[in-house]
Amino acid sequence: MERFVPLGNEALAQGALDAGISGMYAYPGTPSTEIMEYVQRSPDAAARNVHRRWSSNEKTAVEAALGMSYAGKRAMACMKHVGLNVAADPFMNAAVIGVNGGLLIVAADDPSMHSSQNEQDSRVYGRFAQIPVLEPSNQQEAYDAARIGFDLSEKYGVPVLIRMTTRLSHSRANVVRQDPIAENDLNIPANLRQFVLLPGVARKRYADLLDKQPSFEREAEQSPLVRYEDGPDKRLGIIACGIAYNYLMENYPGGCPHPVVKVGQYPAPRRLIADLASACDAVLVLEEGMPVVEEQMRGYPFDEGRVHGRLDGTLPRAGELNPERVAKALGHQIEAAYAVPEVVVDRPPQLCQGCPHADTYRALNTALEPYAKGRVFADIGCYTLGALPPFESINTCVEMGASITMAKGAADAGLTPTVAVIGDSTFSHSGMTGLLDAVQAHAPVTVIILDNETTAMTGGQDSPANGVLEQIVSGLGVAQEHVRVITPLPRQHEVNADVIAQELAYEDVSVIIARRECLETARRRKRGQS
Repeated sequence: MERFVPLGNEALAQGALDAGISGMYAYPGTPSTEIMEYVQRSPDAAARNVHRRWSSNEKTAVEAALGMSYAGKRAMACMKHVGLNVAADPFMNAAVIGVNGGLLIVAADDPSMHSSQNEQDSRVYGRFAQIPVLEPSNQQEAYDAARIGFDLSEKYGVPVLIRMTTRLSHSRANVVRQDPIAENDLNIPANLRQFVLLPGVARKRYADLLDKQPSFEREAEQSPLVRYEDGPDKRLGIIACGIAYNYLMENYPGGCPHPVVKVGQYPAPRRLIADLASACDAVLVLEEGMPVVEEQMRGYPFDEGRVHGRLDGTLPRAGELNPERVAKALGHQIEAAYAVPEVVVDRPPQLCQGCPHADTYRALNTALEPYAKGRVFADIGCYTLGALPPFESINTCVEMGASITMAKGAADAGLTPTVAVIGDSTFSHSGMTGLLDAVQAHAPVTVIILDNETTAMTGGQDSPANGVLEQIVSGLGVAQEHVRVITPLPRQHEVNADVIAQELAYEDVSVIIARRECLETARRRKRGQS
């Protein structure tokens, strides 16, 4: 079969294509973005007309994927871990309502928060929803996980969650492809009330989901992603989950001397873990993220003092694992790392030279000079760097879309005027409903939409609101005369600062659209035209 050397994300994407996927739905977010981008570049996906457009947010992605599943086709929705929070409503209800065509939901977790607000563990969502979870340990397993997941999904009529992590998503390894299979035929559900979550239906569907739990556990124990590897040294048994298995084996290139349960599918294989625990004096749990399996181990019938991992300090409670941290947990001698020379100085991230956001922040700072500091609520995007020197313009960044609603809440508390700074893609993702709240309350909030005509932070994907921002804002009820458009350029500084000052003085909702194309996407566009 054909071999290729993909990123983990690309392996998963190709696995989905070869498994007969008909629709890919996603919102860009590191470390998940390359899954959709791979499908968008795929000649096979183009030839088959696989749906592969970005969604407005993660919730709409899961809902659209669920709709494709309703029609009998295989679909996948992809997002980063915090995106699963946005999609939690359809995700949780899809577990109860079930699926028709296979449905995979991919969450790429970000231990150590390389580009995220937290390092939550999506396996917890899988347990919450009581559905199977797959956690590949390498690129080959990422490729295989798509077919395994679709087969599981259709066998039991439930969505399946696939958990990726940053290191796996963004590293490469050799992968062998399987023969591709055909897409499913169009086929609506036999039970036309299955997807109607009235209480009477929901109670029955939930009971069915509970009845499937023993089967999910048996499937995990028989999964190609799970195995028991015996070893002669029974003083320690090891449970290695996902990519942590790689870190373990890097410490034992000749083979691990301890018994190991490799876990790549959940619910965790209780029988194999119990066998390991009964055979060994102590158990070390290696898992990326939260102590999900380690906490479950506390429920097994043996002294919890024999279980080691993140909870007892054998491994750090926060941050991602690596071979060195695993080596330390195993009691191995760690060689001293090279010292960083003093000449190497950390440089904080900063906006690109000439970035339009910089000119907007300079104008905003000028307009805010008459007011006390601490009244600018921002959001998630490149522009979050406005919190750092030399601008120090913004005071909050919590989650997608929070800028407008937090500014409204502060205004409700009596802090006026307040400013919300939000990007064009983030506005279409989850800022529109917050603006509607502000309009209904006539809140004295000035909203600045930083329109660089792309989703810049994740690589320049299309922005869903491109070209229609003014119509959206007006349609939500903002007075036409207080929808202002400025061009963030140094020569426009005084004009822009004056426009912002005028709207700060307006005791109702106003929106300023600061529009200039992202420099990076402009360069790529010009290269493509030449």
